Amino acid sequence: MTLHLIKLSVGVESIDHLAQLQQARLDARRQAGQEPKLYHITRMWPRRAKELLDGGSIYWVIKRAVRCRQRLLGFDETVNGRGQPACGLVLDPALIPVRPRDSRAFQGWRYLTAADAPPDLDEAGRQAVELPPEMADELRNLGLI
Repeated sequence: MTLHLIKLSVGVESIDHLAQLQQARLDARRQAGQEPKLYHITRMWPRRAKELLDGGSIYWVIKRAVRCRQRLLGFDETVNGRGQPACGLVLDPALIPVRPRDSRAFQGWRYLTAADAPPDLDEAGRQAVELPPEMADELRNLGLI
């Protein structure tokens, strides 16, 4: 059974901003002569890793709403910025916009069942995502998009 993760993307303003930050990390790895894998480093190793790798994604909360997802490709042992053992979530670089859904703040990451995951956006929804997040949310709440 497929399982997903949900995580806050702190300090990120939009899906495009997240893409820019991740591309900068990939570029830095290439310049350092490292394998160009896209990682999100987390302290804890997921206990349900097998279910996550069965088609799972990480859903990103940006500006108080779930806005996009990335496929999980694997997990690597690594170290965090303080030199402590950590888990590197290996991510597909493609960011897939999803139907925005409000989310309260939480720490760390949480599991998200496939039934509870927001659906991917169709082309019309993808165009709405290009609006500033607050404007798109307001238009969505008014039933205009």
